[in-house]
Amino acid sequence: MTARILVVDDIPANVKLLEARLLAEYFDVLTAEDGFKALEIVAKTPVDIILLDVMMPGMDGFEVCERLKGNPATSHIPVVMVTALDQPTDRVRGLKAGADDFLTKPVNDLQLISRVKSLVRLKTLSDELRIRAETALHIGIDDVTKLDHLDAPGQVLLVDGRASSQERIIKALKPVAEVTAMSDPQAAVFEAAENPFDLVIVNGSGDDYDPLRLCSQLRMLERTRFLPLLLVTELGEEDVIIRALDLGVNDYIVRPLDPNELVARTLTQMKRKRYNDLLRTSVRQSIELAVTDGLTGLHNRRYLDNHLKTLFNRAAARGRPLSVCITDIDRFKLVNDTYGHDVGDEVLKEFARRIRSTVRGADLACRYGGEEFVVVMPDTDADAAAAIAERLRGMIESISFELNAGAVNLKVTASLGLATNVTGIETPEQLLKQADRALYEAKGSGRNRVVAAAA
Repeated sequence: MTARILVVDDIPANVKLLEARLLAEYFDVLTAEDGFKALEIVAKTPVDIILLDVMMPGMDGFEVCERLKGNPATSHIPVVMVTALDQPTDRVRGLKAGADDFLTKPVNDLQLISRVKSLVRLKTLSDELRIRAETALHIGIDDVTKLDHLDAPGQVLLVDGRASSQERIIKALKPVAEVTAMSDPQAAVFEAAENPFDLVIVNGSGDDYDPLRLCSQLRMLERTRFLPLLLVTELGEEDVIIRALDLGVNDYIVRPLDPNELVARTLTQMKRKRYNDLLRTSVRQSIELAVTDGLTGLHNRRYLDNHLKTLFNRAAARGRPLSVCITDIDRFKLVNDTYGHDVGDEVLKEFARRIRSTVRGADLACRYGGEEFVVVMPDTDADAAAAIAERLRGMIESISFELNAGAVNLKVTASLGLATNVTGIETPEQLLKQADRALYEAKGSGRNRVVAAAA
């Protein structure tokens, strides 16, 4: 794992010390002697992590952090405050400024490297999601990075066997989250997997369970893999903290707990989760857009071309029938010429709706292009496919299309061509071509009929 780290400190000895430690782990290191220089570097050079001193002349670390987090171009870069200040109020101020963590001078080597590696992992994930989200925006998806609900109350799962500790944490988090407290770690795993929590807080001083094993289990499960984990630990338990970070724990807080620091860290983790959740949603939307016809909501030709190969090969391997139906709206050009393209689009959408209501759950319905649609029917022989196609044809013909808010009542018919993977058809392209020939025959022999390709 490698990354570019920016070290910001006005004392050269401190810079050299951190630089040497990071270079020994093969990180690429940049340095800045003040906040102004740091902002200048970040504006010109991609940076993965910023180690930021708090006490600097001209512009202190809090203001630098606020500027970084307030700029959409740099707000995603994790910032670690490196300071001799260890008062809870200072930590809270830094976290509210947007800092992702604190390291107290003198910096412990193992804790420094573990924290940096943990943040690099998070940033790698976030970068990938942001790139995909930006791609989605270019093809018309709403900007999911405009988050209006980052500070909305969240759902927190607290795993703590001590009633007094549970009570203090619940009271501290009451303004920002609804807390579900549990003492049984195994029950907590199931609870986390079945409910939409924003954060899990784990008491690291469990008397009857291993908190790190609990964290490991939550990281292994698909449903909780990206759920933020906050470990509550005791002062001096650096080995536990390092192991926890290596396991994927997102953050930790040391007892005695400062309520303000607990709230600030909780808010930071909930914000991060909501940000990444929306980015993942954007990824799904972009994938759906790539394979979905925007007008009808059916799968598009790109999806058909890829998925038909899978269905065809699967049917061949299992010796099962596979049928394809290509249907075309009769005289659709006349609809557009007479009523306009808006009405024509309504016809296409209603036609697609009737296809969806006719085909079975296992069938694949796609818009092939223009007014042509394809239905792929796995495990369906020629006779069954003909019955399904005839049912669709009848539904199209028998019920008029009410369009333009009822102003247009239109009779629509369709021609349908069928083909089944009989002997001699060796590729999905051949199967589609056979169905297309059958469709051509249906239209040539009078339209509004189903024609099956000759076996």
